[in-house]
Amino acid sequence: MRWGLPDFIQDVLPDEAVRLEELRRRLLDAFRAHGYRLVIPPLIEYLDSLTTGAGEDLRLCTYQLIDQLSGRTMGVRADMTPQVTRIDSHLLNHTGVSRLCYCGSVLRTRPSSLTATREPLQLGAELYGHAGLEADIEVLRLLAEALRLAGIPLIRIDIGHVGLFRALADSAGLNEALCEEAFTLLQGKDIPGLRALLADVKDCSVRKAILALPELYGGKEILDAAEARLPRMPQVAVALDELRQLAVKLTDLPLSFDLADLRGYHYHSGLVFAAYGSGAAAALAMGGRYDRVARNFGRDRAATGFSLDLRELTRHSLTAVSGLTSAILAPLEEDPTLQDEITALRKAGEVVIGALPGHEGTWKAAGCNRQLVKRDGQWMVTTLH
Repeated sequence: MRWGLPDFIQDVLPDEAVRLEELRRRLLDAFRAHGYRLVIPPLIEYLDSLTTGAGEDLRLCTYQLIDQLSGRTMGVRADMTPQVTRIDSHLLNHTGVSRLCYCGSVLRTRPSSLTATREPLQLGAELYGHAGLEADIEVLRLLAEALRLAGIPLIRIDIGHVGLFRALADSAGLNEALCEEAFTLLQGKDIPGLRALLADVKDCSVRKAILALPELYGGKEILDAAEARLPRMPQVAVALDELRQLAVKLTDLPLSFDLADLRGYHYHSGLVFAAYGSGAAAALAMGGRYDRVARNFGRDRAATGFSLDLRELTRHSLTAVSGLTSAILAPLEEDPTLQDEITALRKAGEVVIGALPGHEGTWKAAGCNRQLVKRDGQWMVTTLH
C-alpha cells in the first residue's frame, strides 16, 4: 500500500519539529513576560461556537461532523480566535482587561494559497476589555517582537481600517449583500468591478470616495491625501485619526497604510494589519480589532489581537536552533557512576543517547559528535571519531 497524505497535509520531521518547538517556547515565554496567559481550547466543539461572529468564510473552511452523543453538528477548529473569545466571555468572565495567548493545530478544508498547509500551527495573542488605541499599539509591538525573536527582519506592517469602509458603505446606502461584494472587490483592487457595482449610488462624493480607497496606499503622507479625498464624516475622521496616531507613536516600526487592504468583513471592526518579513512573499502574521465578535457570545467586549502560522514562521526563521547533531553517546554499562554522570549532563542541557547493541550505521548519523569514556576511573566527554 502507498502511504500518502492528503493534499496540503504534511508530516513534521525531527529537524523541523525541533525548530518548531524551540520557537514555540521562545514566543510563548515572551508573551507570558508581557502578561499574556496561555489557554488551550479543545480541538473540536459545536459548530455554532466555532464560527459565531466570523461569517460564512470560516464556516466553509471548517470540517463538520455529527456528534454521536448529542446529535448536534460539531466542527474541527479552523481558527482558534473565536474559541479564545468564548473563553474570555464565559469562562474567565473578567470585567477588566484580559490578555490571553494560545498555540495549537487548526484544520482547514482548503489551503489559503498553493504553498500553504491545511493544518497550520496557529499561535496568537489576544487582548480583551480595552477599546482604546493603546491596546492596538501593544499588540502591534508584541507582533514585531515575535518576528524579532524568530530572527525574521520585519519589512513592513500594512495597516487598514474596516471602520472607514463601513462608514462609506453605510453612507452609500449599500445593503449587506452589496457591502460584502464591494468589500471583496476592494480587497482585489478591482476598480472597474467596483465602479460597476456603485453605478446606482446617488451620492457622487461617497461613490468617488469608495473608488479612491484602492489608490490610497503608501507612507503616513497618504493619510493627508485621504483626508483631502474622503468626505468629512465623523466615522471617517475617527478612523483617520487612529491611523495618524499609529504613525506618530510607532515611528520605530515600518508602518505602511493601505485603505483597501481589508479582511474579515463579518469579523473585524476597526484597525486591521498584516506583517511582512524578509524572504516571505505572503504576510507572516495578521490581526486587528474585532470588538463585535464577543457580542455573539453575549458580552459587549472590546478585543484586538493577531495570529500567525508557526510552521510558516519557522521556515523563514534565521535564528539557529540546537538539534541532535551535538549529542553525547553513552555506553550501556551497569555502573552507578556512569548513570550519575548521564543524569548530570542531561540536567545541564546536554542530549545523551545510549549505545544500544546492534546499531546499524554510524553514531554520527544518529546525531552524536561526542562520547562518554572512562579514563583513570573518571567519566569524561571526548570527541567521537
